[in-house]
Amino acid sequence: MEDLNAFLEPGMLVRHPEHPEWGTGQVQSNIKGRITVNFRETGKVVLNGFVVSLLPVNEPLTD
Repeated sequence: MEDLNAFLEPGMLVRHPEHPEWGTGQVQSNIKGRITVNFRETGKVVLNGFVVSLLPVNEPLTD
């Protein structure tokens, strides 16, 4: 099994491909495939990096 999000680091902005309604999220941690992301509309979510591939966002996070 491959960690689809191994490149993600704290502070990076991402979106969940299956939950666009969650908005943009900021990676809080990425430890052994467990990724904690604080999403704008949902709050803090812990995801399995071996199951979902988060989409990097290149735009700044605005209020």
